[in-house]
Amino acid sequence: MKEVGQAPTVWALHDGKIGMANQVIGLAEALEWPFAEKRLTIRRPWSFLTPEMWFCPFWALGPESDALAPPWPDILIACGRNTVALARAIKRRSAGWSFWVQVQDPGFGRSAADLVVVPAHDRIAGENVFATLGAVHRVTATKIAAETRRFAPLFAGLPRPLVSVLIGGDNGAYRMTDRRFRTLCEQLAALAGQGFRLAITPSRRTAPERLALLRERIKGAAAYLWDGHGDNPYFAMLGIADAIIVTADSVSMISEAAATGKPVYIAELDGGSAKFARFHQAMRESGITRIFAGKIETWSYVPPDDTAHAAAEIRRRFARAR
Repeated sequence: MKEVGQAPTVWALHDGKIGMANQVIGLAEALEWPFAEKRLTIRRPWSFLTPEMWFCPFWALGPESDALAPPWPDILIACGRNTVALARAIKRRSAGWSFWVQVQDPGFGRSAADLVVVPAHDRIAGENVFATLGAVHRVTATKIAAETRRFAPLFAGLPRPLVSVLIGGDNGAYRMTDRRFRTLCEQLAALAGQGFRLAITPSRRTAPERLALLRERIKGAAAYLWDGHGDNPYFAMLGIADAIIVTADSVSMISEAAATGKPVYIAELDGGSAKFARFHQAMRESGITRIFAGKIETWSYVPPDDTAHAAAEIRRRFARAR
């Protein structure tokens, strides 16, 4: 039993993928209770199996995984396909004590979770479901201000107006084709020619040949392109920007950009899906995003506060469960 006034123990469980880690850690940070990050590695044959087929889930942990052992946490926040079977197993081994929060649709075991935090475009309903506009994340005004000060010397040569560009890549729904990327490069070069400064960061899904083409097109422009070495000034780029361009493939990056309250442009890619279409429509109808067609305009909106709202829901339900 915990002493009166003692903070709950919290675990943030993910499999190391940056998009998953940022969501689960962001939600854990928003609770404002101390938490332990638990990074998993999954070994064969479990890495080849769907979570429904994971016999003895704890055996799936590879030697580099963080330990999952008693005392079990009061609150377990997990994100990603590879966490579902283990989160459910922790719930069982704790005899139901651990309050299990799953970020994103777990697909299976959904009814066993105490709370599922999922974007509304997934169209999942249930008593244990809390819907958000976009993805939960780690972006806060405090973090942006701190990182902007930290990286100020890096961007000292890029006065305003400045556009930050967040580039993704191929995923299960979208393809960054040569045609689309060449168009984006031409548009960015044109912005530079109009006097806009550029701060650009790729993701792990951005192909090296794409970056080579981009470097060639913006050569000589007042631009900064993160090369993947050293600390990523991502939050600082959000802070210094007058407007932000994001490729259409990333719900997380678009949600993070929207947290700034600045104009967010979407660079279209080939492909898509019904879920992505619903997300993009909701963001446009909320006045947050517009399609990038080579021009930069100014508008304002109330930034969504999905992460804080989801954290408040966790606190409310956890208190009720205790």
